[in-house]
Amino acid sequence: MCESNKHSENPSHFEAQSAAKEIPTHVDLKWDEYREKIKGFQFFDPHIHMVSRTTDDYQNMAQAGIVAVIEPAFWVGQPRTGLATFKDYYSSLVGWERFRSSQFGIKHYCTIGLNSREANNERLADEVMEILPLYIYKEGVVGIGEIGFDDQTDLEEKYYRLQLELAKEAKLPVQIHTPHRDKKRGTERSMSISLEHGLDPSWVVVDHNNEETVKSVLDQGFYAAFTIYPFTKMGNKRMVSIVEQYGSERIMINSSADWGISDPLAIPKTAALMLEKGISKETIQKVTYTNAIEAFSKSGQLNISDFEVGVASDPSDKYYGNTVLRGGQQPKQNRNSLLIE
Repeated sequence: MCESNKHSENPSHFEAQSAAKEIPTHVDLKWDEYREKIKGFQFFDPHIHMVSRTTDDYQNMAQAGIVAVIEPAFWVGQPRTGLATFKDYYSSLVGWERFRSSQFGIKHYCTIGLNSREANNERLADEVMEILPLYIYKEGVVGIGEIGFDDQTDLEEKYYRLQLELAKEAKLPVQIHTPHRDKKRGTERSMSISLEHGLDPSWVVVDHNNEETVKSVLDQGFYAAFTIYPFTKMGNKRMVSIVEQYGSERIMINSSADWGISDPLAIPKTAALMLEKGISKETIQKVTYTNAIEAFSKSGQLNISDFEVGVASDPSDKYYGNTVLRGGQQPKQNRNSLLIE
């Protein structure tokens, strides 16, 4: 069986995995239950796939205090069949999506890379590697990502290593996707290889951590990112416990909201739960805002002044003649109603 066909039969990460035997604990808060708690906070989501989300999500995110996001290049749910589809996708991350986000007062950054699932198509992966340098130096690109392992195949390792070298050459941070299956081994392997290539661990964000991986990631000097994605990655109640145990140094949380069952408001909801559980505002600010800025500002493309006082938007602006606002619409910045989830 060829690698590409074999890979397409892999179970989705939404399916129950044998490595995650416990039921994740999570509290799903409604807007009226947490909006007063988070008033005055600003949030930075360092891993969210806005190409999969609606403008309603942008409006709700802005209302909840999310002022900036990073969108990693990722797998779109089915294998791409040609190089042109990668070109169009990367172009959307540095173009249209950046514009669309600005229309709702949110600063948009991205990381660019060849994701691990599609690294198993060697012919296409070789072609993608040739065009990556055309995108990683563009405005708003703050890292190489998300890259790493999925099935932990030889081809995944090959392109992971090549992209680590690309990150070194471009002087960009790295955003690592840790596998959904056999996570501990994949996480250790990812870190070991990055150290072997001479990367400073403070330039590497290891994502999708859990209780099994966090200590080793922090002990080795990497950033430990956690995805609040209940039933597959991390629930917010579990996240509270991790912050209580490990503190806030080099820890960040994200939503990884995408085309699956996910929540683009996972960060403000988790912040509200942390407040409820007695975690200090200073600690919450570090894990929901400051640490991500610290990690990705090493790219030279991210400056806190770009979004701290808000992102100005002009409803009359267009991108290649197109706008997200129809017939004189205005972005809704103050929507006082229950969220439809």
